[in-house]
Amino acid sequence: KSAGIIAGSPVYFGVMAAELKRIFDEFVGLRKQMENKVGAAFTTGGHHTGGKETTIMSIITCMLIYGMIIVGDPMSASGHYGVACIGSPDETAASDAFKLGVRVAELCKKLG
Repeated sequence: KSAGIIAGSPVYFGVMAAELKRIFDEFVGLRKQMENKVGAAFTTGGHHTGGKETTIMSIITCMLIYGMIIVGDPMSASGHYGVACIGSPDETAASDAFKLGVRVAELCKKLG
């Protein structure tokens, strides 16, 4: 059992990839079990204006429908919806991702 999930996807036309969407679609029977679990999102895209925030929001939207408690990246990172980068993560994106993971883990522990 997991207290939280961090889901990520590359950008595909401004939303999550079909493979991740399929997981949300096919596991809808677990929706009640996902209620009050902690959720967070990350993405990568090919261009700085390439739909990363809308992709994160598409993931978060599914998590909200599952009844999850959503966590954005902390103020010590960028303080936004989640972590995003262009291509492979650079040092800043990797650091922000680590901070997001710590934040999710800390909230899971508090809600324990």
